[in-house]
Amino acid sequence: MNGTLPLRPELVGEVPYGAPQLDVPVMLNVNENPYPPSEATIVDMAAAVADAARTLNRYPDRDALDLRADLAAYLSVDGGVPLGVDEVWAANGSNEVMLQLLLAFGGPGRTAVSFAPTYSMYPEYARDSHTTWVLGRRRDDFGIDLPHTLDVIAEHQPSVVLLASPNNPTGTALELADVEAILAAAPGVVVVDEAYGEFRRAGVPSALSLLPNQPRLVVSRTMSKAFALAGGRLGYLAASRAVVDAVRIVRLPYHLSSVTQAVARVALAHAGEMLAAVDELRAERDRTYDWLRSRGLQAAPSDANFVFFGAFPDRHAVWQGLLDRGVLIRETGPDGWLRVSIGTPAEMAAFRAALLEVLQ
Repeated sequence: MNGTLPLRPELVGEVPYGAPQLDVPVMLNVNENPYPPSEATIVDMAAAVADAARTLNRYPDRDALDLRADLAAYLSVDGGVPLGVDEVWAANGSNEVMLQLLLAFGGPGRTAVSFAPTYSMYPEYARDSHTTWVLGRRRDDFGIDLPHTLDVIAEHQPSVVLLASPNNPTGTALELADVEAILAAAPGVVVVDEAYGEFRRAGVPSALSLLPNQPRLVVSRTMSKAFALAGGRLGYLAASRAVVDAVRIVRLPYHLSSVTQAVARVALAHAGEMLAAVDELRAERDRTYDWLRSRGLQAAPSDANFVFFGAFPDRHAVWQGLLDRGVLIRETGPDGWLRVSIGTPAEMAAFRAALLEVLQ
């Protein structure tokens, strides 16, 4: 190779994915939960890790059966439909869940589709699994344009359809009727990515409720957001047993450490406590949405733990102005728009004060 690495051609010039990680007083750019686990939860996690450490000379349960049983019990309550351990899968963050799905159902000669604006990692999963990537569009209000969506599916016959609900970066949730229409039209699997599902507003349903009658539906979740476990790296999916068995074929051996499994089970045991913090974040999100609109800005109604707002002639100048004042948010999505994660009341007060200064 004349002294150069034999890098895959489609990777030449690419850079690793990632949001800016800057040391600033107020970090509201990666949709983290600002509230760490309670001291009681930390004590229980430490004890569970100590127990796991006693057997770290042995490989972990490669199928994470106890953890999956706990996840199935949690999802059965949230979705209102009973789920068994063989209908749930867990992996190293929802990122690995998505990549496993593309490895199982995508690949050379196959196509995955989604609709912009949406999560910027989706095309990278397609690229890494040699899956053709097709990107349609959403409506101007960021909802799914169903006729356009069905046209894209009819034209490209995708083996995978990726739909984020609530959508990242806009916070927009899907109507279940739209999901059902897409499932009826799509020849392959339809993945509803509910990474922010616990933050949805009252009365907004989860796609989990559709699972009993939809064998090609996959609902993906994460413990990074609602469960304040971003550092624990635990994502999971609910689907038919056939989907779970397909993903098990492509998963790496022992992909979830004993420590990860132990910590995640403790977090699930404290679900009531963690979801109480979610209620606070929902309320702060709604206050932020109302405040942004009161200042004459556009803001997308959000069912997530962030608000998408704009539209600015020079959004980078606004982003930089906030950063200069110690507040880091995310410059993402369509030109002119910005996304702010919901933090503590003090952090959101700092965001509001900084934005007022920038806008003046």
